[in-house]
Amino acid sequence: MPLAQLITPQQLAERLDSPKLVILDCRFALEDVDYGQRSYAEGHIAGAHFADLERDLSGPVIKGRTGRHPLPDPHRLVERLREWGLDDDSAVVLYDDGPGAFAARAWWLLVWLGKRSDVAILDGGLKAWHAAHLPLSLDPPAKREGTFSGEADAKLLIDAEHLTKRLGSPDLTLIDARALPRFRGEVEPIDPVAGHIPGAQCAAFNENLGADGRFLAPQQLKQRFAEKLAGRAPEQLVAYCGSGVTACHNLFAMALAGYPLGKLYAGSWSEWINDPKHGVATGE
Repeated sequence: MPLAQLITPQQLAERLDSPKLVILDCRFALEDVDYGQRSYAEGHIAGAHFADLERDLSGPVIKGRTGRHPLPDPHRLVERLREWGLDDDSAVVLYDDGPGAFAARAWWLLVWLGKRSDVAILDGGLKAWHAAHLPLSLDPPAKREGTFSGEADAKLLIDAEHLTKRLGSPDLTLIDARALPRFRGEVEPIDPVAGHIPGAQCAAFNENLGADGRFLAPQQLKQRFAEKLAGRAPEQLVAYCGSGVTACHNLFAMALAGYPLGKLYAGSWSEWINDPKHGVATGE
């Protein structure tokens, strides 16, 4: 079964009564941290549990040490997933408002914990669900304790120390999921330092999507990342972004295209700039 999968609104609607299905609503807004919980309360796909980026899918921020969305403690996340009814053989569907950035973070976390089959992102998210004229629910999901037995896989990660040692290596492909103006250092609306990690290429995550807000076809995604790889091994790729969230969108898109999974620099730019010894580049 492919590591990365998409599901259409119609396909999900037909599976809502499946006893093995776990749905996570991952809606979030950086500028309004209560947006997701509020939106969930106003209506969600029937049976969905709310997975909050900062409370569930991230760990505590340590000023001057971590990025803005450090990885959660894996044991705590496994417990949370069990509370949402997850078993090892559950089918999982993840959604957010549409672009898929927060859903992709949840997907990567599940892969990190060893859940690597039957996990799909709702293509086009809740916008596509609305466009299909499918209903929302106000009812809370049924409570059921799952038996998921995940363990974190450190091989999927790279930290700042090891990334620093690899900078300049001819086999490294380093991609930054932020928009080009932030990558160039022309604007920086969130972090105190503008620019990017030296040697990185801009691979804005929203360019994985078509004009309809859905993921590009696998062959288009394959070509997109082939240009970034330029013949280098995809296993040596490192993905980062502002805080380790939208980088997961690039890793998901690459998996959709059939590439093996690269590594995530989870601390990303917001962690990198905590150390004045780390290089900062601007422009392209």
